[in-house]
Amino acid sequence: MTARAMMNLRSILIGSAVFRLVLILYGEWQDAHMEVRYTDVDYLVFSDAASLMASGSSPYKRTTYRYSPLLAFLLIPNSFLHRAWGKFIFSASDLLVGYFIYKILKQRKVAEDLCLYSVMVWLLNPFTFTIGTRGNCEPIVCAMILWILICLLNGQIIQAAVWYGLVVHFRIYPIIYALPIIVVLDPRYVQLGKKPLLVNWKSNTQKPSSQSSEEASTRYNLWTAAKSMFSKERILFGLVSGGTFFLCTGLFFHLYKWEFLHEALLYHLTRADPRHNFSIYFYHIYLQYGHQLSLVEKLISFLPQSIVQLVLVSSFAQDLPFCFFLQTVAFVAFNKVITAQYFVWFFCLLPLILPWSDMKLRWEGLSCVGLWMGAQLHWLLWGYLLEFRGQNVFLQLWMASLVFLLANAAVMAVFIRRQRCSPIFLQMKVTDAKGGVKSE
Repeated sequence: MTARAMMNLRSILIGSAVFRLVLILYGEWQDAHMEVRYTDVDYLVFSDAASLMASGSSPYKRTTYRYSPLLAFLLIPNSFLHRAWGKFIFSASDLLVGYFIYKILKQRKVAEDLCLYSVMVWLLNPFTFTIGTRGNCEPIVCAMILWILICLLNGQIIQAAVWYGLVVHFRIYPIIYALPIIVVLDPRYVQLGKKPLLVNWKSNTQKPSSQSSEEASTRYNLWTAAKSMFSKERILFGLVSGGTFFLCTGLFFHLYKWEFLHEALLYHLTRADPRHNFSIYFYHIYLQYGHQLSLVEKLISFLPQSIVQLVLVSSFAQDLPFCFFLQTVAFVAFNKVITAQYFVWFFCLLPLILPWSDMKLRWEGLSCVGLWMGAQLHWLLWGYLLEFRGQNVFLQLWMASLVFLLANAAVMAVFIRRQRCSPIFLQMKVTDAKGGVKSE
């Protein structure tokens, strides 16, 4: 019996939904009967903000609520239906991500079994199914990003732009995807009113090599994009996405004034968290705690991020899902604050690139997983000694953060080396005067 006969997308989604339902119910029991809560502390913040909004007050009266009012609005039923309402919304988004992964891969003609395995990489990942059931909102963001990819694959530029402006308003980090989207909207490949031609999975059988990577980047690099930067497709995407972002931001600024602007947007640009986390910057911030950091010091961490982002976009923008994945891993690795929930940002993109990877699960794949998980466990050991044992191990913890950064860089290098970079679009064709078809 083949894998296709043994399992299908529906059974995977139903099984995953039941499993998440059990986790939500168990979480409610644990919260009521055990000292350590299952529910994420952020979910309590979301719920309090939603309750304030339901009563006609500002959600920002709840300290540490630093998200769009849209999130609090979605969770208003927490106040009158059930406090777990938001967890069901987040878990439903989690399942939607799995469906979108399948839809994107099938659209690119990936084999059925490989599509299902890729979906399971997301749905059966302990990081992902605990995030939603504990009450974290990241699955909503992941679902929106994958939907934007689907819209782009279908040539629905306006719809993609609307959702992109919305997701940047909702969670500002997807702003890093703006440049590769603009690059890929080359009028030779994507045109208004026409469905773009997709490069199918089977059509790319070349082995990864420096030559193929060089050809890909030469064919679709930043210089090529710059020559036709002001195409109507790019202008339209910029205007619609920017208009959506500023419309949402302007509306909530009108309702909640500067409090909204600072907490939901500006705070994330100048955030300086002295608490220990995976970031290499935490130790410097901790040492400077109590001293007013200048604006330059708060923004300087964006310089390495920006350089890495530009390098990745200039090299891999033609393979949009792979570029998104690398950008997100790099963005998280170099961020000023890193928590485990940020890993979900690139986990949702990982299944989209696996069918084009020549990496074998044994031994290379397992080595990457072991290196990445080992670096985390090493950091958590020192974090445990600091947090629960009260030992002065700040320097060792900072060194563990450096090891984690190097582990992320090493895993990215392996993925790049083993990836068969494949542009997502073929060049559009036009009909010549004699009725023949030729490349544009």
